[in-house]
Amino acid sequence: MKSSPLYKAVLILVVTLPFLATIYAMWALWNRAVFLSDIVMLLIMYTCITFGVTAGFHRMLTHRSFRAHPIIKFLLLVFGSMSLEGSALEWASTHVKHHAQADKEGDPHSPTEGFVHAHLGWLFKDRMADPNVYCRNLVNDRMVVFVSRTFLVWVVLSLLIPLAIGGWHGLLWAGLVRIFIVHHVTWSVNSICHTFGKREFETTDKSRNEWIVGLLAFGEGWHNNHHAFPRSAFHGLHWWQVDLSAYLIRALEKVGLVKDVYRIPTDMLKNRYQNMTPKTTLAPSTPIMEKVASVSK
Repeated sequence: MKSSPLYKAVLILVVTLPFLATIYAMWALWNRAVFLSDIVMLLIMYTCITFGVTAGFHRMLTHRSFRAHPIIKFLLLVFGSMSLEGSALEWASTHVKHHAQADKEGDPHSPTEGFVHAHLGWLFKDRMADPNVYCRNLVNDRMVVFVSRTFLVWVVLSLLIPLAIGGWHGLLWAGLVRIFIVHHVTWSVNSICHTFGKREFETTDKSRNEWIVGLLAFGEGWHNNHHAFPRSAFHGLHWWQVDLSAYLIRALEKVGLVKDVYRIPTDMLKNRYQNMTPKTTLAPSTPIMEKVASVSK
């Protein structure tokens, strides 16, 4: 199915239609043929759906960085599905495979096969992973299975909601333009954050931290941090590493809607910094070490 001509035709449509719509939207913006409500709706949809991908699909589902109240879990899974990046099971299994074989043979989207391949070319090469192999625990999760099986329902809703609220302008901006932005920001983690940026930790892959992607992808751009500590719910390890997904998780934890939030143990973090140069080594009195130490008490 994944390699069938029909599937590839649909995939081409999903990639090209939002791109063409975004070009038209830029022309409309240049000619001031846009309303403030269109931009507000775009930002709201982008925020909810990006949190669904970053906090939901990635940190909650794939890495089990925290456990969420059933309502929060369902909402995050639905928002993640609205991104048009595949069902929850497909997304999680593919990402687990990426970590298992990061930048080695078998990695679904490594830039070792080319930057374009890492960004979106891999989508056309049937690189999706089998959930029964890479995330068997999720195959037995009834909520995850339900949301995955009803994936197309959530995709259609992600387009009908802005259409119903804002008409064709809403569909253009909060629908198609939003899809384009969410897709390319997410794909940038695979391509840009394995090619450009800084490496704070030595890892067996080529992951890097890139602050622009960190801002746009709600903390996912601190990708080297993430590969160094995959299960951590928090990717930004310094106060200046903005991680909106981490802020959301902390807020939900404080009101009791999220629990079992995984934090990097103090000793583990200290050990990773032992062999760093003086310029980048964190002394025990630095804010990040104080924060980790206070959490572990």
